[in-house]
Amino acid sequence: MMTVDFGWPFRLFLLPSAIIFSAVLCAHSLYKNRYAGDQVFRINPSNNEEVGTLKTILESMKVDLWQPNSVSLIGWNATVDVHMKRRDTQRLHAALKQERIKYSVFISNLQQEIEKQTRLRSSRKRRSESQYDYEIYHSLEEIQRWMFEMNTTHSDLLNMFSIGKSYEGRPLYVLQLGKRSRAQKKAVWIDCGVHAREWIGPAFCQWFVKEALNLYRYDTAMRRLLNQLNFYIMPVFNVDGYHFSWTTDRFWRKTRSKNGKFHCRGVDANRNWKVKWCEEGASSHPCDDTYCGPNPKSEPEVRAVVKFLRKHKKRVKAYISVHAYAQMLLYPYSYKYAAIPNFNCVESAAHNAVKALYSAYGVKYRYGPASTTLYVSSGSSIDWAYRNGIPYAFAFELRDTGYFGFLLPETLINPTCNETMRAVKAIALGLLKKCHTDTDAFPYI
Repeated sequence: MMTVDFGWPFRLFLLPSAIIFSAVLCAHSLYKNRYAGDQVFRINPSNNEEVGTLKTILESMKVDLWQPNSVSLIGWNATVDVHMKRRDTQRLHAALKQERIKYSVFISNLQQEIEKQTRLRSSRKRRSESQYDYEIYHSLEEIQRWMFEMNTTHSDLLNMFSIGKSYEGRPLYVLQLGKRSRAQKKAVWIDCGVHAREWIGPAFCQWFVKEALNLYRYDTAMRRLLNQLNFYIMPVFNVDGYHFSWTTDRFWRKTRSKNGKFHCRGVDANRNWKVKWCEEGASSHPCDDTYCGPNPKSEPEVRAVVKFLRKHKKRVKAYISVHAYAQMLLYPYSYKYAAIPNFNCVESAAHNAVKALYSAYGVKYRYGPASTTLYVSSGSSIDWAYRNGIPYAFAFELRDTGYFGFLLPETLINPTCNETMRAVKAIALGLLKKCHTDTDAFPYI
């Protein structure tokens, strides 16, 4: 049986809730008004000439690209969402008008939208720990405290352990969810919060644990899943970056590792895996959001997950990474335009998942290979998982398609997590059935 690494969060677990909450509010105040007057532009280049012009414009400015996440990935007839600091907004307005490139401003004051996103936190009375609020976003400290609490109160189905430490020394906690009946059960890995600013990810991982434990009592499908499978759930993969997004920069994406030659910090944890590392769709410059790192697996967070998945490679049959935003369900390959050997099985699983998701509220998700459905990227976790023998590797891009971007309101946590729960449940149930296809040579990559 795995045991908990009782590191620094255990001392935090002993603190009163009021102290934790006060600390979170103080953390929020560190970037209060930092984004006042900032705007998010939606730009739609309509031909290759406009694409080239737009790339030149954006490369000459300091921009925070939301979609796609690199200037090199901008294409015609594709939406470009870009966050501009207040001092640069007029310059971009002027440049786009001069070049007659279609655009709109879909967030006119970013600070106001940030405050709207977490409005429920201040409008509700703080609930007791026995009524943990799954419909608000939580800081890293609160999430880890919740993990300790769940580990204590649901020891029959849940076990918490650490797989390593982050760059800044924070424990990397994972929850094992499932009935302890057989030693060699098939397993599903789910990670959230790879990119720090995508707060809906950690919210979903917590939701999944809560729902699975609640449904186990009366839902035959969930009881079957937890009896026959183990779920390894990592609510916050990028713990340092997530903490930083709460205290300093709401739109931080990368890890927080230091670079010896540049002042820029961090690596894109979804470009750091050893599979076609630092090729198309990744950057070799440390200041870019898609920086691949100085070498593959340079980030301790990535190394820890790689080590764990390799240790359990015979049992882990599905890898699921939860991101935002785009409303997509993606599978390999990310780095090239080619069909995976077990395409029919994976495509069918994705179809069933998206269909189950749609059945909740009628929200449509696109699905398919990451390279053709989203864009080409190298060094991704789903390609690594697939290459290392995990036949079902998926990346969710949760709500929405850009109206809120990374600032999905807390009022949408419930529906987003409910529908995603159905999709993940469909994928997991599919693992209990045998998909008949020729995968003798699996996997080619």
